Amino acid sequence: MKRALLDRLLAGQAAKRPLVLVTELGSGRQLLLDGEETLGELAGDAAAEQAAHDALAREKSGRVADSELFAQVYMPPLRLIVVGAVHIAQALVPMASLAGYDVTVVDPRQAWASDSRFPEVAISSDWPDEALAALAPDRRTAVVTLTHDPKLDDPALIAALAGPAFYIAALGSTRTHAKRRERLLAAGLDEAAIARIAAPAGLAIGAKSPAEIAVSVLAQMTAALRGAPPLVKAEQGAVGRGAAA
Repeated sequence: MKRALLDRLLAGQAAKRPLVLVTELGSGRQLLLDGEETLGELAGDAAAEQAAHDALAREKSGRVADSELFAQVYMPPLRLIVVGAVHIAQALVPMASLAGYDVTVVDPRQAWASDSRFPEVAISSDWPDEALAALAPDRRTAVVTLTHDPKLDDPALIAALAGPAFYIAALGSTRTHAKRRERLLAAGLDEAAIARIAAPAGLAIGAKSPAEIAVSVLAQMTAALRGAPPLVKAEQGAVGRGAAA
């Protein structure tokens, strides 16, 4: 690999950008796709560039059929933005980290969002809409709101729904979500946007404790990520009752 290409690859990985390296197996010539820019000896080669874009869309490395091209995909970690430094967040954050997510906790209440409660986790004390604007959720990002406070959850949901996050969820009972829906409609969102919210958050597994509720949320998030068939939301049972508090 050429030094300039290696330097760009390493810089892109450090910046957590999605990258694709295409190699022509016979000649060793390469192309690096970094955002909309292509670099390397194969830059401008239509087949190589198409291979890079196809591999990025699939997020899968492999040899391109009927060619001498091999595409290696370098994806940044999945991201989870948790709004609300509450007890459920204390359980969800380490679980999500183990599942490979780069987690950020957002809560302007600094007494809650502290390093002692969330060690070795990125914390934003900005207002949720400002935090999400800075974090810019993409299609590899999940957003979960846990505060039960409309002043915090609603701005976060509105900001998240403006982007392509693959999973957007809000804790709360069906009654709580009905009130949330009315507020979001009044704020200018349409039914299709609101329907993207998984609410009540989590699967109906009879969860009661914060850790069990976190398991149900992470399970639903995984199903959304992997394109699993629609699963039952936590509309009844302990999750719904507890979330109404």
